[in-house]
Amino acid sequence: MRLGVLTGGGDCPGLNAVIRAVVRRSERHYNSSVVGFLDGWRGVIHNDTMDLDIETCRGILPRGGTILGTSRITPYMNDGDLDRAKATLAAQEIDALIVIGGEGTLSCAARAQTDGLNVIGVPKTIDNDISLTEATFGFDTALGIATDAIDRLHTTAESHDRVMVVEVMGRHVGHIAVRAGMAAGATMTLIPERPFDIAAVCESLVRRHDLGKYASIVVVAEGAKPVPGTMDIAPDEVDEFGHIRLGGISNRVASEIERRTGYETRVTILGYIQRGGTPSPADRVLSTRFGVAAADAAHDRDFGQMVALQRDRITRVALADATAELKLVDDELYEAASQFFA
Repeated sequence: MRLGVLTGGGDCPGLNAVIRAVVRRSERHYNSSVVGFLDGWRGVIHNDTMDLDIETCRGILPRGGTILGTSRITPYMNDGDLDRAKATLAAQEIDALIVIGGEGTLSCAARAQTDGLNVIGVPKTIDNDISLTEATFGFDTALGIATDAIDRLHTTAESHDRVMVVEVMGRHVGHIAVRAGMAAGATMTLIPERPFDIAAVCESLVRRHDLGKYASIVVVAEGAKPVPGTMDIAPDEVDEFGHIRLGGISNRVASEIERRTGYETRVTILGYIQRGGTPSPADRVLSTRFGVAAADAAHDRDFGQMVALQRDRITRVALADATAELKLVDDELYEAASQFFA
C-alpha cells in the first residue's frame, strides 16, 4: 500500500510526531511506503511532494511545527482543483490520504471522502474543539504555555496593584481559557460560549478590590464576545479564507475596565507562542498513538474515519460526525471554574 500524508491549517505541536508514527507503522509493520504532500492541500493540488521514510523522520519527534509545511488552501477554493488533486493522487499511486488537521481541514477531508477520495483524519488543534475525541494533540502544550504565562503575570499584577488582562487563543471555544484560568488561579475567565457583560465584570473586580485584593487576572479567549449592546467592538474582518480575523478583544476589555473602575489595567496577548515550540510529553504520546492508529485504519481500508481518544483508548469515528459540530466547554467545568471568579 502507498499512503499520502498532509498537514493542514495552523501549525501545532505534535504534527511531526504524527508523521513519524505513520511512517514507522507503515514501513515496519505493513512494508508500505509513505509520501508527504507539502503545504497541506496545496501539495496535493500541485503534486508537490517529498518521500517519507524512517531515516527522513529521525529526530522529528520533539520538533515543533511540521516538516511538510502547512496552509489553509483547500481543493474547493478554485474550479478544477479537486480534479487536479485526484489526478495527483492517481499519478502518485496513493491508496489512502491521511489528513492531519483541525476543524476546517477535517471538514474538507470529510467532503473529499464523499467526492471519491480515500481519506483518514487525524484531529489536530490547540483549541481542542473537535467533537467525538476527548483531546486533540497540541492542546496540552498550549494549555501548559498559557498557564505558565498567567502564573508569571500574577507577580507583576501583585507588585503594581494592577489588573492584568491575558488573551489566549480560542476562536469559537474557550477550552484553553477556562482550563488555564482555573489552573493558574485567574480572577475571571471570558469565553466565546458565554457572552459577557462588561458592567458585571467591572462590578466583580470592584468587589474584589474592596476586600483588599488589588491584583486581578482576567483571562479572555480571543473569540469572546460581549452581550449585544453592552460594549462597543469593531466590526468583524474576514480573511481570504473566510475566517474572521480575531485578536484584540483583550484591549477593548482592558480599556473598559480601566475607564469604568479607575484601576490601572495592562494587556498581554499570548498569540502564536501558544502553538509554537516543542510538544509536551502528553502531546508526543497522543500524537504517536494517533499516527499509529491512522496507519492501521488506512491499511484496514476503513476510509472516511477519524482516529479519536475515548476513555484513554484510540478509536475510530466517522469524519462526517466528528466535524458536524464543535466541542464546546462543558457546563460543569465552567461552573466549577466560576466558583473562583471575583
